[in-house]
Amino acid sequence: MVPCLDEAGVIEPLLAALDAERASVGRRYADFEILVVDDGSTDATLDLVKAAAERDPRVRYLSLSRNFGKEAAMLAGLGHARGRAVAIMDADLQHPPHLLARMLELLEEGADQVVARRNRTGDSWTRTRLSRGFYKLMNAMTEVHVDDGAGDFRLLGPVAVRAILSMEERNRFSKGLFAWIGLRTSVIDYDNVGRTGGASRWKLRSLVKYGLDGLLSFNFKPLRAALYLGLVVTTVAFLYAAWVLGRAIIVGVDVPGYVTLVCTVVWLGGVQLILLGVLGEYLGRIYLEVKRRPHYIVASSNDERESRAGGDPTRGVSTR
Repeated sequence: MVPCLDEAGVIEPLLAALDAERASVGRRYADFEILVVDDGSTDATLDLVKAAAERDPRVRYLSLSRNFGKEAAMLAGLGHARGRAVAIMDADLQHPPHLLARMLELLEEGADQVVARRNRTGDSWTRTRLSRGFYKLMNAMTEVHVDDGAGDFRLLGPVAVRAILSMEERNRFSKGLFAWIGLRTSVIDYDNVGRTGGASRWKLRSLVKYGLDGLLSFNFKPLRAALYLGLVVTTVAFLYAAWVLGRAIIVGVDVPGYVTLVCTVVWLGGVQLILLGVLGEYLGRIYLEVKRRPHYIVASSNDERESRAGGDPTRGVSTR
């Protein structure tokens, strides 16, 4: 299953590479299908996939009505996949297809999900340090453990697929969800691979938002920290008021206290705004959850049985 957004430059090499893997995965999996989820591409990605589907009936596609984001695209793909196991891959060939054979072997040996974990070879020093810092922070704050380098490239068995589809939250952080379900997990390490074509759409702003979603989706420690901070600020303010009152009784009132008063008010105002921002992040997520809108809408597919709406993401999962 391959979620795509504007991948016209790499989709044909990807399909060719996957087709070449049919011989290496063994007779039992040689008839695997390739499900491409087009997440509202504006280039020729969908046209190329449709042409491939006409040539090869094992190629399927879902075209979402607009760009819903990679998380929704992966959910759509998992909900419409029909195989005994589902491998999630990016289209840019940074996820090496030749690893699929070994991943299938580990699944046959009893694993419920097999994770392909990349190293940081080729990444810049800054990106590497920021990534490691994020994972350390997340693992310290949340109830799940996410390995640095363990991304979306993984093979899921039927139990893992059903577990992921059973979680219908809107603000999805798949790395955390994959870790949260637990189950028997095997890991394959591989060297980082550069993109075959195109440019990454993960800009700094997108990475910050994605990281924030990950931190807030699996814990409420920021809210608890806000409580503790409020208690500390209240205690400091009480002690300061007691000191000012005592000093006024002993030496009288000083007019020069204006600067101290302004600094204190500004500081407390900043703390309050930060705490309101934390509350707003959680309230915004609750607001989106209670709306109960579908995660995605399928505009077209080469399977007439597919639903045009994503209201039931569990449909289409095979447990055979």
